[in-house]
Amino acid sequence: MTIEEIAKKAGVSKATVSRVINNNGYVSEEKRQKVQAILEKIEYKPSAIIRKTGIKKVHTIGIIVSEMTNPYFLRAFEGISSIADQYDINLIFYNSDRKPEKEIKALKCLDDINVQGIIIAPTLDFDNLESSIKFGHVLNEIKVPIVFMDATVELDYRDGVFFDNFAGAYKAVDAMIQAGHKEISILTGDRNIKTVRDRYRGYCKALEMNGIQIKQELVYEGDFTKAGAYKVIKKIIREGKLAQAVFTSNNFSTEGFLQAILEEKLELGKDVFCMAFDRLDGYDMFELKYNYLERNPWEMGKTAMEMLLERLKNPAILCTRKIIPFNIVMNE
Repeated sequence: MTIEEIAKKAGVSKATVSRVINNNGYVSEEKRQKVQAILEKIEYKPSAIIRKTGIKKVHTIGIIVSEMTNPYFLRAFEGISSIADQYDINLIFYNSDRKPEKEIKALKCLDDINVQGIIIAPTLDFDNLESSIKFGHVLNEIKVPIVFMDATVELDYRDGVFFDNFAGAYKAVDAMIQAGHKEISILTGDRNIKTVRDRYRGYCKALEMNGIQIKQELVYEGDFTKAGAYKVIKKIIREGKLAQAVFTSNNFSTEGFLQAILEEKLELGKDVFCMAFDRLDGYDMFELKYNYLERNPWEMGKTAMEMLLERLKNPAILCTRKIIPFNIVMNE
C-alpha cells in the first residue's frame, strides 16, 4: 500500500502520513492513531530506498515537465513528492511548454542554483541529430545526476523511467480492430515531438499488421491541446468526414474530441467510438462509453525519484532504465 493510499484510507494528508512514519513534525493524537492503526494492520514497511543507509542529506531536486497543467504530470509529481516528503526534500518545478529551448534553459538554471539532482520529462526530438547534439552538450555541462521520465531517450548512460509510446498506441489501436472496427482515425499532435511520432507509428503499425490501409484523410492533425482537438473535430463532423472510430492520442485531445461530439449530439459508443490515450480523471460520473489506455504516472514519478536517490547514493552504479506497464480498458 502506498503512502497516498494510506492517507486516503485514514482521511488525512500524505504529509501527515509521512510525519507519522518518520516521527517528525506535529500530528494530532487522533490523526496519529488513525494512521498507526492502518500501518499496523497492513504491517507497513518503509520503501527499500528509505531503509538503505549512506544517502547524504538531499535538500533540493529540480523537476522539468512539458505541461504543468496536464493531469498526467500532476500525478507524476505526486509520485515524486511521495518519496521527497519522506526525506524532507524541496522540489523546484519548471514548465517547458513543450519547447526544447526552455528545457535547456531550465537545466542550466537548476544547475546554477545548485540543486542536487534533476528529473526531466523531455520533449526534445532525439531523432534530430542537430538538436540531440546541442542537448547532449548541455547535459555534459550539468554537474548533478539527471533522471529522464516519461519520454524515451536514446541515452544509454542516463537513468530513466519511461512509457513505451509506440507499444501503447499499437496495443490500443489493435484492441479497437479486434473489437470489429476497420475505419479508425487518429487525432494526433505535432509530430516534430518524438512522443507524438511514436504514438503515430504505433497507430500505423497496428493497421498494417491487420491488413488495413493507412488513409491520410483519417489522420486528423491536432496539437495535443483541448482547443486544438475541439476545432479539428468540429470541422470534420460538419464536413461529414468523421470516422467510425477515433484514436485520441493524448488526454487533452480526448477532452476536445468529447466536447465536440457531445455538442453535435453524437452518442459515444453508438455514432462514434473512441480509444483514448490515458483515462480522463473526473469523467467517470458522466458514464461515457469510451475505451482507454491506462498507465500509472504516480508510479512513474515515484520510481524516478527513487532512481535519483539511488544514483546519489551510488554514483558509480550502472545506468538503470525501467518501462512502466499499461492496461487497455474496453468499455464498448
